[in-house]
Amino acid sequence: MKYRSLMMLAAVLLVLTVALSGCGKKDAATAGNAQSGSSDGGNVVKIATQSPLSGDYAAMGDSIKMGAELAVSEQKDKFKKMGLDIQLFPQDDQGDPKIGVSNAEMLVSDPTVLAVVGHLNSGVAAACGPKYENGQLAVVSPANTAIDLTEQGWKTFHRICARDSVQGPAGAEYAATNLKVKTVFVIHDKTKYGQGLADAFKAAAEKKGIQVVGYEGIDAKEKEFGPISIEVMAKKPDAVYFGGMYSQTGLLIKKLAEKNYTGYTLSGDGTDNPELLKIAGVENVKKTIITSVAGDATKTEPGKKFAADYKKKFNIDAATYSSYGYDAAQVVLAALEKATKENGGKKPTREQLNKAISETKDLKGVFTTVTFDSKGDNEKADVFIYSFADGTYPGKYVKTISASAIK
Repeated sequence: MKYRSLMMLAAVLLVLTVALSGCGKKDAATAGNAQSGSSDGGNVVKIATQSPLSGDYAAMGDSIKMGAELAVSEQKDKFKKMGLDIQLFPQDDQGDPKIGVSNAEMLVSDPTVLAVVGHLNSGVAAACGPKYENGQLAVVSPANTAIDLTEQGWKTFHRICARDSVQGPAGAEYAATNLKVKTVFVIHDKTKYGQGLADAFKAAAEKKGIQVVGYEGIDAKEKEFGPISIEVMAKKPDAVYFGGMYSQTGLLIKKLAEKNYTGYTLSGDGTDNPELLKIAGVENVKKTIITSVAGDATKTEPGKKFAADYKKKFNIDAATYSSYGYDAAQVVLAALEKATKENGGKKPTREQLNKAISETKDLKGVFTTVTFDSKGDNEKADVFIYSFADGTYPGKYVKTISASAIK
């Protein structure tokens, strides 16, 4: 009897050992799936955003993220029916290339991340570009305008906005023809974006017969504009052109106003933000005119609906790049749907999704129409001229200049 009891105990222990071993293997497999980012058969698809969510440029960076968030939330149920769990995966690059690269390395290493919507700052995009390219991770930018981003031979970089080779000359054309500017002082923030835009404006302005009486670079973190304003006032230009972001443009305008400057202040899309009026002062922006690669979405019926949905979801008004973050995400989502269908209803690879994104043609967003050329530039991109003569935001629309009209 004792022997039989011992045998039964041994049998029970053996069964428990096997069962626990099986559970251990199952748990290990589950952990492995979690580490690889798979869930429910590996059907998680993360669409990342990279933009500054803190620091001086957070207002613009947040608008990109929230635009993309709205697009993903609207289509989540549709993709769920297709067997895919789409998720937004926002990253704060702080407008810093080093942080952007660190984020990019993390995104590339996560197999569930299939695309990126970003960046805001061209210098960050340039630093991250090789990482994305090596990881075959598609990027759709709502805002990067630096010319050479689509001259690197990268197959993974795309942008829905116009580039500075259009924006700079568009500004120079308007200054010469409409404002009758004869002399200009050009300033930039020494960044890839700011200097690139300023140089494109300067070259086009000189071709239009505008005399460039000054050309200076300042640090992108500079907040004291006294010295440069003294130089400007000494030259008495008809206009000052600044290649940089709204936070510094506002400080420059304010300082020039203190010195009784009466000429125009011209800038690009980096200045297109409601914070400009708060920083510069409403009364000081009346002769500020900008080019922007982002149009006012509320001028279209789909754009009006977008603006209402955005306000309902986030309880704030859509800003300049909100609709472009939304449309960039729409490009990714349309391509994801196409690539999934072409892959027999299964989640596509990064390569398959990138191919579908590159093939985007005549996709109509809430404001943009997107057709990518072989370099990743949008053939349908436009540049818009806005004036702050009324002291309100958005600026008063003046005219549209098509990218195809400037060669």
